[in-house]
Amino acid sequence: MDKRDFLKKAALMTSATILPSATWAFSSADKLRTAHIGVGGMGMEDLKSISAHSAVEVTALCDVDANNLAAAQKMFPKARVYTDYRVLLKEMNDAIDAVVVSTPDHTHAPASMMAMEMNKAVYCQKPLTHHVSEARAMNQMAKDRNLTTQMGIQVHSFYDYKLGTALIQSGIIGKVKTVRAWSPKNWGTDGPQPMGSDPVPSTLDWNLWLGTSADRPFKEGVYHPGNWRKLLDHGCGTLGDMGVHIFDTPYNALALDVPFTIKNKCRKPTGFGFPENNIVTYRFPETEYTTKKFKWVWYDGPGAPKNHKDLRLPNKEELPDQGAMFIGEKGSLLLPHFMQLPKLIVKGKYVDIDLSKFSDVGSPTKDYGKESNKHYHQFVDACLGKDECSAPFSYAARLTETILLGVIAGRFPNKTLHWNNETSKFDEEEANQFLEGDYRDF
Repeated sequence: MDKRDFLKKAALMTSATILPSATWAFSSADKLRTAHIGVGGMGMEDLKSISAHSAVEVTALCDVDANNLAAAQKMFPKARVYTDYRVLLKEMNDAIDAVVVSTPDHTHAPASMMAMEMNKAVYCQKPLTHHVSEARAMNQMAKDRNLTTQMGIQVHSFYDYKLGTALIQSGIIGKVKTVRAWSPKNWGTDGPQPMGSDPVPSTLDWNLWLGTSADRPFKEGVYHPGNWRKLLDHGCGTLGDMGVHIFDTPYNALALDVPFTIKNKCRKPTGFGFPENNIVTYRFPETEYTTKKFKWVWYDGPGAPKNHKDLRLPNKEELPDQGAMFIGEKGSLLLPHFMQLPKLIVKGKYVDIDLSKFSDVGSPTKDYGKESNKHYHQFVDACLGKDECSAPFSYAARLTETILLGVIAGRFPNKTLHWNNETSKFDEEEANQFLEGDYRDF
């Protein structure tokens, strides 16, 4: 079943009257009623941070795992609970204003699109979608209906990342020639698909966990909880997890659009899991902050990044575990991930930065809880007409598309793929089959 058929069926399930966006209003000027789809793991963190805003009323909770749902319900005993997000949206349409989607990647778009069909504001975890076609569809839906949206990249609102953006755009290292970014996390698996099946836990609705993805037997410790990021049908690998966070600031600071070539150096495809190590090279159109031949290189997996002269630090210091290096015409800027200040490097030496010139982005802080809530509360305030989202789907879709093109390139190791932004297609026809996926009728 394709996305169009899925949405038609979802619309019939809801039997809801869809109001034009211009007439849509929340029930109260000072309260936001939220529904949370996915409340385990990161979903629980999202729930805690969103609900920490004084204007939020947690109205509905949904999870396919009864243990996750019970933990969330204990926190919010007045909230209605569901295992199927479609039923939640049907029954709670008139009682909710905004939907928070914190499921595995393959359910981001189906749940978010259904909520947006009902004119709900949506906060969706990163990466925004599992497929490129979904990212474009979600962006268009949010635009057409003038909806408040935000992607869950909370570090986007952290001081050190906002400072990094301001420094680059100030021209402190001149135009940027190269970005090298890395994470040694390993959201991949180079082994074969496990055989056989295990009993489904009594607390898990396996059919609903699979959702629109392909049907397959349950295997303990392979899919749920926690390991789905490694798998083609459900996650987006390390690039789709940490890459979104670490790409975000350079992508935003350099005002990039989508790339025109992508090449992934990795092992041959297995058809089941993502490669454990990837080196992805992107070429982007020039912007006012980059040189004409600007390129971006991403490294992930054990041992990342590879040694390179661009990554040598003064005094033979070791690189931070994760981060990005901007290499410019007048020097380099190291941006560790995360909650560490950017470091300016000129001619092989660190140079002090006068932070007083950038006071408009805030002041240094290492309070993760305080910093993290900023992004969530910005969404709540935007829903109430008191702020604007800094990572709406109009931005998040482009960033996610860039990430996913690198993921697709992993299907064609060491081959340069050419992306046409106008047609939303690769020149290499064989790669286009991975831009979208079939939706299972569940």
